[in-house]
Amino acid sequence: MNKLRILTFTLVTATTIAVISSCGDKRSTGWEYARNMYDPIAYNPDQPNKNFANKQSAQLPPEGTTPVGYDRVVEEYPNTIDGYRAAGESLTNPLQATTANVEEGKLLYSNMCSHCHGTTGNGDGSIIKLEKFPPPPSYSTGNSSRGGAMKDLTDGKIFHTITYGVNLMGPHRTQLSPTERWKIVMYVHELQKAQ
Repeated sequence: MNKLRILTFTLVTATTIAVISSCGDKRSTGWEYARNMYDPIAYNPDQPNKNFANKQSAQLPPEGTTPVGYDRVVEEYPNTIDGYRAAGESLTNPLQATTANVEEGKLLYSNMCSHCHGTTGNGDGSIIKLEKFPPPPSYSTGNSSRGGAMKDLTDGKIFHTITYGVNLMGPHRTQLSPTERWKIVMYVHELQKAQ
């Protein structure tokens, strides 16, 4: 019986202490766990920083670097005929034509392009079969609306078109990363060869 009284007394005492201690200063947040999580170590961009000669935290990126998620084509090759031609002359696919890249390009093409261009690139996709939209030109036999045969389109011209769109085709630069667009370009070249 004494054990039960001691246990009850201990429990009541602990509960009383917890209740009384929680009724203290209302402004206090209590004990802090991992204080270093609350105090940032990094500098804010607008704070002075003694680590750099100009004492600024926000620095310009090194010359020739590309920030994450930045699409250099949008800046260097505008959505104009001149930008299209310039992209066609100077842009080449930076990715190697590996089986894995071509297969991923095929998957991306089937998800993003085949509904209009068709699985074989003949312009006979499921949307076109509804007969509400004109078919895009075939990659092997059609002519580009910007001039020239579709089978002769260069890496840069295809990439520019995917980025900005043309005619009824909308821009895909927000849906596809530059790497994904280059993989689709790789697969479109496979479709040009196949026919």
